Amino acid sequence: MSRRCFVVEFKEPLGYGDGLTFQERAFEKVSAGEADGILLLLEHKPVFTVGRSGGRENLLVDERVLEAYGIELYETNRGGNITYHGPGQIVAYPIFNLSKWKKDLPWYVSCLEEVVIQVLKDYNIKAGRKPKYRGVWVADKKIAAIGIAADRWITMHGFAFNVRVDKSHFELINPCGIKEFSVASLDDFVEDVDFREVVKKVKEKFSLVFETNFKKELSEGMS
Repeated sequence: MSRRCFVVEFKEPLGYGDGLTFQERAFEKVSAGEADGILLLLEHKPVFTVGRSGGRENLLVDERVLEAYGIELYETNRGGNITYHGPGQIVAYPIFNLSKWKKDLPWYVSCLEEVVIQVLKDYNIKAGRKPKYRGVWVADKKIAAIGIAADRWITMHGFAFNVRVDKSHFELINPCGIKEFSVASLDDFVEDVDFREVVKKVKEKFSLVFETNFKKELSEGMS
C-alpha cells in the first residue's frame, strides 16, 4: 500500500507541553487526511510523566526535590505508569493512522519495540522483550519504554529510547512502576556514541519495520 508519511526532527530539546502541542497538530493533519502518518523525533527537557495506569506512588521524592533537579512532573493520557524523559534520549511520537497499516494495537506496539531492537542490532547489542513488561530490554535492563494512546485508530505518544541519558534521574522513580529491574542506556555498551547517528538509524528502522518511506516535506506549523 502506498502511504503519505512524513518525519519531523527537532534539533533542540522540547518541554513536554510543547511536545504534546506538536503531537496534537500532527494528529489534526492525519485526521484530516493530509498525511497517513507523521513521525516526530525529539528530545525532551527533563520531565517525569504519569500515564493512565497511575504512577505517583512510584515517585520517590517530593516536588521540592524535582524543582531542585529542574525536572517537571506531567500527567498524560498515554498508557503505562511513570517514566522519565530527558536530554540524550530519543523520543519517537508516531502519529499514524493504523487504518493504513493494521488495526491492531498489540501488533503496533510490537513494531515500535522492533524499531529499537533493530537499531541495537546494528551496534551488535542483543535486545528483546519481556512477556510481562512492554518495552525493549538488554538482559534485565530496560533501554526503551513504550506508552501509547489511540483515537479512531490514530496513534499518539510512542517510545523513549535511552542513548546517553542521565540515569541518576531514574533513581528518583520506580521506572514504569518496575522495582525489580534497572535501566540501561546505549552509551553503557557503545563508547562515544553519536546521538545524531542513532536518530538516523531510528528513522531508517521505522521505514523498514513499517514498510514506508518517510518524506521530510511537510506544511507549515510542524517544526
